[in-house]
Amino acid sequence: MRARKKSDEQSGIDISPLIDMVFILLIFFMVSTTFQKDMDVDINRPKASSATRSSTKAIRIFIAGDGSTYMDGQPVRSWMIQSRVRDLLETGNADESVLVVTDASVPSQKLIEVVDAARQAGAQDVGVATELEVGR
Repeated sequence: MRARKKSDEQSGIDISPLIDMVFILLIFFMVSTTFQKDMDVDINRPKASSATRSSTKAIRIFIAGDGSTYMDGQPVRSWMIQSRVRDLLETGNADESVLVVTDASVPSQKLIEVVDAARQAGAQDVGVATELEVGR
């Protein structure tokens, strides 16, 4: 007569505490991370002594040195800026401020054109980014 092992015993590792810990870490990193939509466009930003930090939820419009404009990493024509900003404001994903990140060599007419389009789209606060505002 041999002694039998009980078949209802389970041998293994309980991974439920590991799964709980992974979810806690995931939530921690999601809450502590700030999201900024910056592009890899080589922009020489203008300097200002009265600059303040900008909101991370602001809609960002980039104007490169050659005058081309970008939103959300996509090139956009000047006449489309107003409709794109209006669409972003209506979805509620961004607050009602627009930040224009421009190169110092961009003509003022191009900057005024972009700022005017953002205001006509319904943006309450339109600003121009400087070196101190974007943290460079």
